[in-house]
Amino acid sequence: MGKTEFCAYKASSHHKVLMLLFFVILCLSFFPPLSSSSSLSFDFYAGTCPAAEMMVKDTVRSASDLDPTIPGKLLRLLFHDCFVEGCDASVLLQGNGTERSDPANKSLGGFSVIDAAKRVLEIFCPETVSCADILALAARDAVEFAGGPNIQIPTGRRDGRISLAANVRPNIIDTSFTLDEMAKVFSAKGLSMDDLVTLSGAHTIGTAHCSSFNDRFKLDPNGNLTVIDSSLDRQYAAQLTKMCPSGATDGSVTVSNDPSTPLLFDNQYYRILLQHKGLFQSDSALLNDVRTRNRVLELANNQDSFFERWAVSFLKLTGIGVKTDDEGEIRLSCSLPNNR
Repeated sequence: MGKTEFCAYKASSHHKVLMLLFFVILCLSFFPPLSSSSSLSFDFYAGTCPAAEMMVKDTVRSASDLDPTIPGKLLRLLFHDCFVEGCDASVLLQGNGTERSDPANKSLGGFSVIDAAKRVLEIFCPETVSCADILALAARDAVEFAGGPNIQIPTGRRDGRISLAANVRPNIIDTSFTLDEMAKVFSAKGLSMDDLVTLSGAHTIGTAHCSSFNDRFKLDPNGNLTVIDSSLDRQYAAQLTKMCPSGATDGSVTVSNDPSTPLLFDNQYYRILLQHKGLFQSDSALLNDVRTRNRVLELANNQDSFFERWAVSFLKLTGIGVKTDDEGEIRLSCSLPNNR
């Protein structure tokens, strides 16, 4: 991104990723999670739309070249989709009372990229590739284009027909959550504490609105800073007050999750946690709890380990609650359900 040079991913690490993915896939075949991921396959579109993944990748590449914040937006969009109703593109549906209309999802972005990929696919492979697969593949590709690992995920997801705003808040992570609260949500999705630490690394890219963290500090009328959350570095808190002035309500003001390398998918997120500069209270919780601290330390000191673990946890994430076979549908438009 920009002038940043990406380091080549070591061949040995690539082999480790492949071995870990093989092990996880083998385990999933015997112990399926809370989903129908056993019906997914790595060659699902081989006979019906062999260029499907390339079309998605080209769309994401073009969008990311024009707007380097796209990878972070697509990755966040996937999380918000998979944690509510499973990875079924329900977050893409527009309309009153849908997931997309909930205030917690108002700041989501990347929808236009998914729509663009769908339009291309409908030209060359009509009524074949689901919006759920497009979103999962786009988020996968976004990580790669931001400097992260190149991994493979199976396809065959179908699009859900249910999208309710009421289902959003009980199923997504709030930035003020404690570790126990986060672990409870992750566990309900079939994800472990290690998955929680690893997938939190998504915060190495992307931005956040001031309202998601400005309760961690405050300024009095004289400009004196009070750090409410003692786990937050005081100097960093002072910087944040300048970016998010007291009383600011402009929703367009955003702050990078990772102040050091905000457009690069790397392990810098974990390093800034060690400096007590995690943007969210939920970030700091990972370092402050003995159950997750050692994993944070490991990933902060070893980017290859982060990439290897990311590949495994991301595979599990994209298998949450998927609809396959005769479940759901293949939408003609990602923002609208098909007419029944």
